[in-house]
Amino acid sequence: MLGKRVMCVDDSPIMLAKLKQLIESLGYEVCATVQSGHDALRLYPELIPDVVTLDITMMGLDGIETAKQLLAQHPDARIVMVTSHGQQNMVVKALKAGAKGYVMKPIGAAKLSEHLARALELGKVYE
Repeated sequence: MLGKRVMCVDDSPIMLAKLKQLIESLGYEVCATVQSGHDALRLYPELIPDVVTLDITMMGLDGIETAKQLLAQHPDARIVMVTSHGQQNMVVKALKAGAKGYVMKPIGAAKLSEHLARALELGKVYE
């Protein structure tokens, strides 16, 4: 799975930098880091990343709504939600919206690697 392209979406520049560094350390290419769901929707068709990581609680267009809109326009998009502890109800909504999985913050390399690899398996929804 190494060498695949990932778009990271989070409204925190600090989290984006950490996520980018972690994803690249796992051998993936980060093709874009964006701070809003609107930017993700705009750039996705141009970049066609293999996986999109979405912060579930972004300001403005949140991760769940971004996932819904992205999948409505690009049904083959593979999304991994990034969430904080205590947001289980939102995780269920994200999976129902079409996310392929989720990673809890703080994000560990092993868990992230597992979730990115699984997201790349077409049609496989998991927890």
